[in-house]
Amino acid sequence: MVHGMVDRPLSFSMDDLMRFPSVSAIHFLECSGNTSLYKDANIKPDWTVHDTHGLLSCAEWTGVRVVDVLAEAGVQPGASWMLAEGADACAMSRSIPVAKAMDDAILVYSQNGERLRPEQGYPLRLLLPGYEGNTNIKWVRRLKLGSLPFETREETSKYTDLGRDGKALQFNFIMRVKSVITRPSPGFQLKRTGFHEIAGLAWSGNGRVTRVEVSADDGATWTDAALQEPVMSRCLTRFRLPWSWSGGPAVLQSRATDETGAVQPTRATILAERGPNFYYHYDAITSWRLAADGTFTIAV
Repeated sequence: MVHGMVDRPLSFSMDDLMRFPSVSAIHFLECSGNTSLYKDANIKPDWTVHDTHGLLSCAEWTGVRVVDVLAEAGVQPGASWMLAEGADACAMSRSIPVAKAMDDAILVYSQNGERLRPEQGYPLRLLLPGYEGNTNIKWVRRLKLGSLPFETREETSKYTDLGRDGKALQFNFIMRVKSVITRPSPGFQLKRTGFHEIAGLAWSGNGRVTRVEVSADDGATWTDAALQEPVMSRCLTRFRLPWSWSGGPAVLQSRATDETGAVQPTRATILAERGPNFYYHYDAITSWRLAADGTFTIAV
């Protein structure tokens, strides 16, 4: 259903939606709580990359553009927010800027060439490229247009962060530029010295990744890694760098830059800016500490 500040409130069946022109796009989807390493006490040295960065995926999504569906109902002047509500037990709901909905939002019914699976939102979910995962409402059943945010549970008591001044930051949607070395990483053990390939993933909710630098000496020096083509907007990008291990201790890091010029910060930088009360949108450089026996642990 599409209602609220529209000229013609409408209800669409899946058959109705399937008659709209379809679009397909490849985008990452990341939980805003992914990699939450603000508090030292929460960090376990034996965490693997799955533990630190596992709330992340990338897929080809197929569906209909939200702007085309809204055009059928006629968006009224002054409608600047859209409520998306799911049909799950908690009626998961988020307020979305209409500008985003009219830009690149998709009502998706297929993922990686097959219909959505039940746990991914069958028969229909909202996809907001580059936005935090919680806003990509599953089992979506209605879109309501309004002039103000709808102040739902998920954007008041949840999915907000306390700043250094004690005030809550709301509507912090975009997943900023980020990267992680996936190989080698905790859980791997280097069996011999000499050549190894450092590889990982980089992504940004603001567009394309333009550069990834890698350090093997805890950030003292950096070397540009090769980006695997195609490098697409708001999509996971693989990077690679040849490296020779001398057999001694090392700290491996990656640092990504996106097309807006934003550079992945250090942990010290974001702690200074945001304070210790943040939980969501952690985007700092991740460090893997390599011991002389070839094993890795997380270092912060």
